[in-house]
Amino acid sequence: MPNAYPTTVTVNVGALSIEDVVAVARFGATVEIAPEALEEVAATRERVEELAQDPTPVYGISTGFGALARRQIPEEMRAQLQLSLVRSHAAGTGPEVEEEVIRALMLLRLSTLCTGRTGVRPVVVETYAKALNAGIVPVVREYGSLGCSGDLAPLAHCALALLGEGEVRVNGELQDAALALAAAGIEPLQLREKEGLALINGTDGMLGQLCLAITDLRAAAKTADIATAMTVEGLLGTLVVFADDLQQLRPHPGQAAAAANILQVAEGSQILEAALEDFKKNQVQDAYSVRCAPQVAGGFRDTLAHTTQVAERELAAAVDNPVVAKDGRVVSNGNFHGAPVAYALDFLAIVTADLASISERRTDRFLDPARNRGLNAFLADDPGVDSGHMIAQYAQAGIVSELKRLANPSSADSIPSSAMQEDHVSMGWSAARKLRKAVDGLQRVLAVEILTAARAIDMREGAPAKGTGAVIAKLRETVEGPGVDRYLFPEIEETVRLVKDGVLLEAVETAIGKLRD
Repeated sequence: MPNAYPTTVTVNVGALSIEDVVAVARFGATVEIAPEALEEVAATRERVEELAQDPTPVYGISTGFGALARRQIPEEMRAQLQLSLVRSHAAGTGPEVEEEVIRALMLLRLSTLCTGRTGVRPVVVETYAKALNAGIVPVVREYGSLGCSGDLAPLAHCALALLGEGEVRVNGELQDAALALAAAGIEPLQLREKEGLALINGTDGMLGQLCLAITDLRAAAKTADIATAMTVEGLLGTLVVFADDLQQLRPHPGQAAAAANILQVAEGSQILEAALEDFKKNQVQDAYSVRCAPQVAGGFRDTLAHTTQVAERELAAAVDNPVVAKDGRVVSNGNFHGAPVAYALDFLAIVTADLASISERRTDRFLDPARNRGLNAFLADDPGVDSGHMIAQYAQAGIVSELKRLANPSSADSIPSSAMQEDHVSMGWSAARKLRKAVDGLQRVLAVEILTAARAIDMREGAPAKGTGAVIAKLRETVEGPGVDRYLFPEIEETVRLVKDGVLLEAVETAIGKLRD
């Protein structure tokens, strides 16, 4: 597990961090429940038990749900009510959702349960934690959540597994939930009043994916700065426009960080020093995709900062309906609506598409002899016989086109459900699903720019900067340099791996120090 992430995450009545979520979801950190959380859960449950005996109907405890909330349910049927709720709502369909997303969702639902505002028994909390620690990952399907009343279907599939029904994966192997629980020594849950509802009513799926995306996009922002620095060097551009005093004339913090990183990575380039006088005489200025890189990457960063604030607020939330207030009231509310998270997810999809778009434009400049300042057409070894990186840019272009479609906001759509009781929904789960595709696309586009820029730099005379040289040295451990055409797919995929795993970013920061976030 990377040093930045804890190996054990303690869930208490307060907020988890984004790093906590990633540690459990992606790196398998152990989950512990704080004694204070169990005490709060137990105390709140006492209030639910009182209300369960009250002749006055209480939503979620002694009534039906949604459009069926007007029916009062007799005590002897309430366990069946909760069980039926989970079974009926586990109605997802489509491909399986990635395991890290499901683990993030489970941890965040556990966190809300531990606030004591949901009214479940301590055994529910403990069972959830045991399942996470046993590596039991319920099978959740792509479609089923409208992002209002939370991520109902995804959470219901997870709840169903805790009851010993449905399918799960353990170490990647598909298993019956009951068998997986038995193998782990976990007793299946028997639900009581309020508990089925508490297990499925939250924004945990979309929030978990937001946390994972923020983590990946923080690294992508730095990687984009590295790619830009390599392109400036490979195209014999100028670093003058990245000076700090010029950035301060437009004082967006993200812009200043991006420009500082580009300068740091390209500092000391003999290639750029040798080309400086010629640039002043003949080139004068770089194209927008190079010159304006800090403005685009900076806007990306500032949007990322805003969405991080949204995520942190949501991590501190107790999302359920109804909730057990601290004074003991059980109150129906609208906090389950996913709009705040959905907007953040859509914002990120937009800026992710644009950061990929400017990267593709920079890559394209390397391939055109009219614009690449003396390099072979398409960086081919023997143009005409060889095609070089011609089609690598096609792959980028195809991805960028897809990212533009994914930038269309899900949150601008709403479709009514539940007999018009749920007549405005956030579509936050859909926003999260398309953002995951967008993040993957951005990483691939940046990888192709880095691969292409490295080839161009190797074709120049002179020593590269220490920062860019660190990228090329790491890349050349597994990817060959310039030469005749060869099977390009493995080289692209290897570069994608080095970008996704943070290997190239680590190589740069080891060589020249930390880059700015």
